[in-house]
Amino acid sequence: MSQHNRDSIGNILTVAVSVCLVASILVSVAAVGLKPAQDANRLLNQRQNILVAAGLLAAGARTDEQGRGINELFDQFEVRVVDLRTGDYVDDLDPQEFDQLRSARDPAMSRRLDGDEDKPTLRRLEQYGIVYLIRDADGDVEKTVLPVRGMGLWGTMFGYLAIEGDLVTAEGIAFYRHQETPGLGGEIENPRWRAQWEGLRLFDDEGRPTVELVKTRAPEGSDARQHQVDMLAGATLTSRGVENLVNFWLSDLGYGAYLDKLRRGEV
Repeated sequence: MSQHNRDSIGNILTVAVSVCLVASILVSVAAVGLKPAQDANRLLNQRQNILVAAGLLAAGARTDEQGRGINELFDQFEVRVVDLRTGDYVDDLDPQEFDQLRSARDPAMSRRLDGDEDKPTLRRLEQYGIVYLIRDADGDVEKTVLPVRGMGLWGTMFGYLAIEGDLVTAEGIAFYRHQETPGLGGEIENPRWRAQWEGLRLFDDEGRPTVELVKTRAPEGSDARQHQVDMLAGATLTSRGVENLVNFWLSDLGYGAYLDKLRRGEV
C-alpha cells in the first residue's frame, strides 16, 4: 500500500473507528465484570447506614465493640415491604428484590403528590415502602428503621430514621447521600448534630409528627424541647428540608398508617 493510501481520510477514519470500537468493548466488559462488586459495596454501605441510624454501629465503623461485622449485625433485622396506604405488609413483594426508589418513578406503582402535601418536594410517592425491624425474644419490636428522603438546598437528601420500641422516640438518624454544602448543610453528617436525635420525641400526644429544627431550643425540661433539634448554622433551607422530610415520612402520607398498626399490634 502506498503512503498516500495509508494516509487517506478513509483509512484514517477506519482506524479511528476500529480503535473506538475496541475501547468501547473493553469498557463494557470491565463494567460488567465490576458490577457484582459494585452491587455488593452498595448493599454493604446501605446496611452500614441502617445500623448507624439504629445505634448499633458507630459512623464510619465496620465492626462493633464486640468485633461483629456489618452483615452479622444486620442479620438481626426483619425486612418487610409495607403498603403505605393501608399499613399492611405486602408478602408477595420480596424485600431483597424490591427497589423503593425505582418504584417511586414508576407511574404504575406511585402517584403524583399535590403541592400542599408535597412538602419534601418528592413529586411522586410510591405505594410500597421497606421497613427494617428488630424484635426481642417475645416478638415485641425493639427498633424500627424507615428510609426517608426529601429535598435539601441542592438536591434530594437520602437517609434512615430509627425509632425506639415505643414507636414515638427517635433512636437516631443517618444520611447517606446528599448534595449539601460541606460545612453548612453537609453537617447533617456531623455526629454531634446527629446525637441530638437520640431520645427526640417524634410525635405529640395526638400522634401527629412534631419534629422541629429551631435556632434556639426551648428550655431544658419543657415539652417543646423534646421535639426540637438545632438548625444547621448557615443552612436554613437544608434544615427546613430535614424537618419537612422527617415529618412527611412519619405522617399518614408516609409510614403513619403502618406505625399506627404496629403500635396496636395489628401487623
